[in-house]
Amino acid sequence: MSVDGLLAEATAIAPDITALRRAIHAEPELGLQTPLTRDKIRAALAGLPLEWREGPSTTGQVAILQGGAGPGRSVLLRGDTDALPMPEETGLPFASTIPGTMHACGHDSHVAMLVGAAKLLCARRDSLAGEVRFMFQPGEEGHHGARYMIDDGLLNPLPDAAFALHVMPNAPHGLIAGRSGALLAAADEIEIRVEGRGGHASMPHETLDPVPVACEIVLALQAMVTRKFNAHDPVVVTIAKFDAGSAHNVIADRAVLGGTMRSLSPASRARLHQEVRRLAEGIAAAHGMEVALTIREGFPVTICDVQAVSFGEATARAQFGPAGFHRLDAPIMGAEDFAYVLEKVPGAMFFIGMAREGEDWTQCCGIHSPRMVIDESVMPRGAAFLAGLATRFLAEGFD
Repeated sequence: MSVDGLLAEATAIAPDITALRRAIHAEPELGLQTPLTRDKIRAALAGLPLEWREGPSTTGQVAILQGGAGPGRSVLLRGDTDALPMPEETGLPFASTIPGTMHACGHDSHVAMLVGAAKLLCARRDSLAGEVRFMFQPGEEGHHGARYMIDDGLLNPLPDAAFALHVMPNAPHGLIAGRSGALLAAADEIEIRVEGRGGHASMPHETLDPVPVACEIVLALQAMVTRKFNAHDPVVVTIAKFDAGSAHNVIADRAVLGGTMRSLSPASRARLHQEVRRLAEGIAAAHGMEVALTIREGFPVTICDVQAVSFGEATARAQFGPAGFHRLDAPIMGAEDFAYVLEKVPGAMFFIGMAREGEDWTQCCGIHSPRMVIDESVMPRGAAFLAGLATRFLAEGFD
């Protein structure tokens, strides 16, 4: 089925898309419960031929559009709804009104573009055969919202394909990008507690000082990454917190390290857990100390289906021309809980560049910056792309 006209139709509703994004941006919400955002979504889609599903674990919801041309394939489009616990420094007239909370990852625009896509597809309902599901998901920022919605049965029966679109404020204006295989990393949180025996700093020989041992562990972790793991299946270990001591002349009883571990394959992820434990325990034992190591598993690797990425590339080029799509050379070490959906359903996540046209996009603030801004004029393109993915998949599948 042709995707002709979708961009023009999306541009016609651009004021609605922008107004919804700004309303959500001004009232950001955290975690698995985003009721204000849920209500804004329902109001924006009121009166359209959609069936709604909700579950007990989150305020997530799935809107279902049944095509008017009979049964057929099913496709899911996802947008996330939650914000980040951080202050906003953009100076925008619609900046966050909730202290210490900001939509700094673009989820406000994800919702607005997905609502725009829903409106476009509802307008074409009579020509669609099959089913489109619009997944509005909270809790992406570390709260495993997609997993909760799956466990609540909101995606059952599983769709035939699933797609998501993520903004990139420091990428070229309107460019769609993606890659097959690993797109984003698995992300696990690590805490290493080195247990020593404190005392007076002038008499370290009478103590078990955990600080130099913790420092040794930090440096050894970096050597481990480059000497234990294949550079073509990379891992990243970053110790971002170091907590020890209370005074300049007191040796602490313990030192606590905190950080993140990133990996691009399930095998490297499992091995990384083992190697970190072996290293930390071995170094501590060499100094007569012990460690307590905690690994909190985060999102799995985001793996995009080969056919789904080629399908998305063809859709983008059909809508926006030969230069409308870019194949990424390498994965990005960030993480995404859309990975849970892609573990069960063939599909892909794509990025869309949100730098202003003609701007040096390399100098733009990236996601998770308190000064992150996007060019809202790109959002109709994102809505049209999502609608195009659904339209083409219902008509053709991945064949």
